[in-house]
Amino acid sequence: MSDRRSVLSRLRRPRFWGLAGLVLLGLAAGAVHWLRLDARALLWLEESRSPAEERAASLWLPEHKAVLQIAVPGFENEEFSDLAYSPATGTLFTVSGKQPLLIELSLAGKVLRSIPVIGAADLEGVAVLEGGCMAITSERQHRLSIFRLDAATREIGAEQVVQQVDLGHAEDPNKGFEGLAWDKRHQRLLLGKEKYPVMLYGLPADGCRVTGELQELAGLGGHMTDLAALTVDPHSGHILALSQESHLLVELDKGYRPRNFIALLRGLHGLEHTIPQAEGVAIDDAGTLYMVSEHNLFYVFRKDSAGR
Repeated sequence: MSDRRSVLSRLRRPRFWGLAGLVLLGLAAGAVHWLRLDARALLWLEESRSPAEERAASLWLPEHKAVLQIAVPGFENEEFSDLAYSPATGTLFTVSGKQPLLIELSLAGKVLRSIPVIGAADLEGVAVLEGGCMAITSERQHRLSIFRLDAATREIGAEQVVQQVDLGHAEDPNKGFEGLAWDKRHQRLLLGKEKYPVMLYGLPADGCRVTGELQELAGLGGHMTDLAALTVDPHSGHILALSQESHLLVELDKGYRPRNFIALLRGLHGLEHTIPQAEGVAIDDAGTLYMVSEHNLFYVFRKDSAGR
């Protein structure tokens, strides 16, 4: 009886439950770590089975190497989110989640202009459409806005807005739509649900206006623990999906199946350090990749025959 009372008294102690909680947290963290490793292992296995003709028809991420890794000066306190390439201007666009800003960058990461977005909050996605139109998403407001932008634009307000689309309510306002990209080949916007579940959606559009309803395309939770950004390779039509937590960039084929990837970790693909919080990816007509990470980090990857 005394032994039983001793056990019960220990169970009632706050210290016991505190230690038990720490053990459970450790087990949970370990499970997440192994899930990421397992996802990479499965992706590597799929990649290793790819025939030569499939590699030739894809962007083939493993052959890309980091050639530029910088912090964009003057934006240390901002939070870069998402990235899009404009074929018309040969420049890049990102948004800031801290202040509602649309920021235009050169291909070397130089800030060309910083444009306030009036009335916006918690910007997460940006896409370059057609005919001078662009789109941005607000995760907290669950809203997609399409607007016109030209070389003279100094702020984005009601006069520039072409259309606003309600993306619906998310149970967790910080786990809504993050990735946004324009798929010119299929005349649709691609949107990525960050978590719960990790999901890819399509939204029909004509290049300057949404013309249809949001459609589920594919679940990606088996390959990554979150979805931070999307872009489309203009040559193959393949989608690139970026995961912040899994430190992965994955190339998806036309059936939304993963075909190859790169791990965004120190020592791989020329990276001097692990990309801490990858938030955006874009690709230009030459196949050069660009990435941004919070707060103000900028990366350029080019194809290198040496691969990994």
